[in-house]
Amino acid sequence: MPNPAPSPAAEGHGDAKVVKSESEWRSCLTPEQFRITREHGTERAFTGPYWDEKRAGLYSCVACGTPLFRSEAKYDSGTGWPSFFAPISPDSVVTHEDTSHGMRRIEVRCASCESHLGHVFPDGPAPTGLRFCLNGTALKLAPDDGDTRGA
Repeated sequence: MPNPAPSPAAEGHGDAKVVKSESEWRSCLTPEQFRITREHGTERAFTGPYWDEKRAGLYSCVACGTPLFRSEAKYDSGTGWPSFFAPISPDSVVTHEDTSHGMRRIEVRCASCESHLGHVFPDGPAPTGLRFCLNGTALKLAPDDGDTRGA
């Protein structure tokens, strides 16, 4: 099983393309979106959007709109958070070591704006063996059929 590790881009922290002040982020995000994406929060399991979403579509960063994951890579991990086995492109996300809360995890962020998305673990299904366990609040679904109910 692969071992997720921080990406080389994580070391520079200067690769983000979307830069806004705290007040600009607060003005374009809901308080919960701000807490999750900018303050590295976590929504409670089985409470956020998309954990049980079945529609086909594209999941983008709620903060900047960068395409991140396709529904074809989404699966039910049983965790209560939207889970994917791969991003749409290796360049769409960056990873950082996260040692908060007395744990050692690999954090996943949007490569364009550095918004916190969730974490990646080495216990996912084939073909990657990875589980990108994400906060639904950090995502925005554009359904393939144009149905935006719940999106």
